[in-house]
Amino acid sequence: MAFDHGAMAIIPYLEIILVLLLVLFLCFWSRNTSKSSTLTIKCWPLVGMLPGLLQNAHRIHEFATEVLEANGCTFIFKGPWFANADMVVTCDPANIHHILSKNFSNYPKGPEFVKIFDILGDGIFNADSELWEFHRKTAMSLIYDAKFQNFIEKTSWGKVEKGLVPVLDHVSELGLEVDLQDLFQRFTYDATCILALGYDPASLCVDLPLVPSEKAFGDAEEAVLYRHILPESCWKLQRWLQIGKERKLSKAVETFDHFLAHCISLKRQQLLENQEEEEDFDCLLTSYMQVCKENNSDKFLRDTLLSLVFAGRDTTSVALTWFFWLVARNPLVETKIRPIGDLVASR
Repeated sequence: MAFDHGAMAIIPYLEIILVLLLVLFLCFWSRNTSKSSTLTIKCWPLVGMLPGLLQNAHRIHEFATEVLEANGCTFIFKGPWFANADMVVTCDPANIHHILSKNFSNYPKGPEFVKIFDILGDGIFNADSELWEFHRKTAMSLIYDAKFQNFIEKTSWGKVEKGLVPVLDHVSELGLEVDLQDLFQRFTYDATCILALGYDPASLCVDLPLVPSEKAFGDAEEAVLYRHILPESCWKLQRWLQIGKERKLSKAVETFDHFLAHCISLKRQQLLENQEEEEDFDCLLTSYMQVCKENNSDKFLRDTLLSLVFAGRDTTSVALTWFFWLVARNPLVETKIRPIGDLVASR
């Protein structure tokens, strides 16, 4: 009986291994027989379109763009039959407006979304209905406050003058190459942490140090991306065995949880020592502590601020990277922009 029980326990893992072997075979076969995989994804028995997706995992953004362009901006992805991974992918502006604005209440994120993004807790990205409405109203009231807008300008210019410009001057003097995307990500991470947490991690400086909390955010994003690609059973097995991307994710969560806990504890202590209300804006963490006095537990603050840091870190850095890439590809535009930039910088 003990042998039968042990054999039965092994069967699910054998199934996973067999499926993975089948996927690897199909990826190899597809790579050697098809030259059009970047425009269409073949739907295989049992494993669906997963082989084509895994084959292009190293260039997932380019691949998604090509597939959407070839399919009229909306595409139905068929996942493995056992993974519950079928999804509709769209970049059509009309669809985006319909889902995220006009009829937002009709499109709850649902439990599957929360499983993938469990690291965000009950933050605004995972919230639905009343909780989402609470997060949205609170964030909007704080972000559109005039004091916060002034604080954004002050923080951004301060980071440019004391962080970004010295680094660019340094690499220019030495004739070194530099990864602008990395610089912009460090810039936005530092600025976002100052705005959200009142703390400067100082990742943007001449020696470009490895800041554990900044690296943790990047590792977490990569692992969550792979959760979209792999069947749920696969990434959950990785999490249980603590291997692959899930191992990196566990370490990343531990790192930024420790970082956020330190910032929250430090801010609570500062508020206890200084009971007088500041005239100037301090940071979003302070504002949430003051506005949400009845519900400002460490978990609530952790989930709320984590989502804000994720949002602030990536959106602006990606926009800056694409902007300078486009400018570099269009010298005529660069010659027209330079005088405007010089005028703004001279103020």
